[in-house]
Amino acid sequence: MLDTSLIDWSRAQFALTACYHWLFVPLTLGLAVIMGTMETLYVIKKDDFWKRAARFWMKLFGINFAIGVATGIILEFEFGTNWSNYSWFVGDIFGAPLAIEGILAFFMEATFIAVMFFGWNKVSKSFHLTSTWLTGIGATLSAWWILVANAWMQHPVGMAFNPVTVRNEMTDFSAVAFSAAPAMKFLHTVSSGWLTGCVFVIGVSCWFLLKRREQPMAKASIKVAAIIGLFSALFIMFTGDQSGLQMAKNQPMKLASAEGLMDGGKNMPFSVVPGIKIPGMLSVLATHDINGYVPGINDLINGYTDPITGEKHLSADQKMVKGRLALNAFRDFKKYEKTDQAKKDSAQLVLNKNMKYFGYGYIKDKHELMPKSKIVLVYWAFRFMVGIGVFLSLVMVLMLWFGRKDKLENNRWLLYTALYSIPLVWIAGQCGWILTEVGRQPWAIQDLLPLSAAVSGVESSSVVITFFLFLLLFTALLVAELTILLKAIRKGPEPIVESK
Repeated sequence: MLDTSLIDWSRAQFALTACYHWLFVPLTLGLAVIMGTMETLYVIKKDDFWKRAARFWMKLFGINFAIGVATGIILEFEFGTNWSNYSWFVGDIFGAPLAIEGILAFFMEATFIAVMFFGWNKVSKSFHLTSTWLTGIGATLSAWWILVANAWMQHPVGMAFNPVTVRNEMTDFSAVAFSAAPAMKFLHTVSSGWLTGCVFVIGVSCWFLLKRREQPMAKASIKVAAIIGLFSALFIMFTGDQSGLQMAKNQPMKLASAEGLMDGGKNMPFSVVPGIKIPGMLSVLATHDINGYVPGINDLINGYTDPITGEKHLSADQKMVKGRLALNAFRDFKKYEKTDQAKKDSAQLVLNKNMKYFGYGYIKDKHELMPKSKIVLVYWAFRFMVGIGVFLSLVMVLMLWFGRKDKLENNRWLLYTALYSIPLVWIAGQCGWILTEVGRQPWAIQDLLPLSAAVSGVESSSVVITFFLFLLLFTALLVAELTILLKAIRKGPEPIVESK
């Protein structure tokens, strides 16, 4: 019998690693755009002011980048150590984008990052600028392939199950890599990284203004970051809207959990917070139609017929029956694979017919599909994410308004607000991942493989020990990064050596 604590600790360890990793990644993506923009201004204007600013933010980028790589490597190894059944079941598909990420994106970063840091005054300005942008593009491409893999877990496409090898095999690479789901996930996640970098740059620059240090550089950095940050915030809203459509279509239980919606219907209101609702807004968000139908948790569990399209949706019990048919057919296929061709072919027909519900065959109780703890966590994570995003957008607007009037120093309340808002952008990012990952539980792969079937057959004590070892290691890395970052910020920009 499977030890349920093994699943819980394996999930906890992966969540720990992912959360720590996501402390570093968004800042890398955001600072890459900031420093690239500033160096572009330096090359265009031939003004060493911009070179000095670019090099300062580049130094902070380097500190963050180095530590972020370590957590990312550990995260990928955990698929093999803690989730080996998952890795075997879908390795032919899931491994492809991760391999491309390592071969293409990571080597691209590794190649040009050395030129970016050590090539000042040693290579031409244009080549150095190209290296800076290619380093940032490499980091972004790295995110693309990782998010392709994650999007496939949310909406598995472009594959077929091979009962001989007991693996899902890729049949359509373009569907896996370039369909709407990975595209929207990539754009939404990367733009949130841009916003993170911009909030960080604005907050640090406000610290300089409060200390009355490096005021010209601080004001220029605020202007650049606020423009990029406001664009990023607007783009996040657009991609978030498109992601909501994808969620409603492919993961309706996640949407219902995020809304705390028990019973669905047409013209459904959106819950801002408990007790405050906007009429019709949920239907607009989910279907772009104020009269659109949105199923609730009870509808998804008990089965329903869409009143608009007339499409019938099976209940959880019916899906579990079909899932068990698929599992039993797979067992028969393996049993008769080499002894009885007719029974083998008959089993494969049943398996193919019910493969869509394969994962439901592992579900013991339909209430596993809707734990109350998930609903509460996902509901509030979504609201914190959106609320913080709106607040930070307002901060960007105020920064541009008072910066345009050259009155930033006179509004110390705004400087302190921006400074103390730095942690908020990370909280919003973590809430986004809580919505994404907790919202699809109990699935490792949506509808195809639950966590109970994906976990490795190891002792839970081993996972507990490594959990706390990683906790100590990641905390030490975080403390080291913060210490080095704060030291570099207090030191400020370095003097510029005469350019060639």
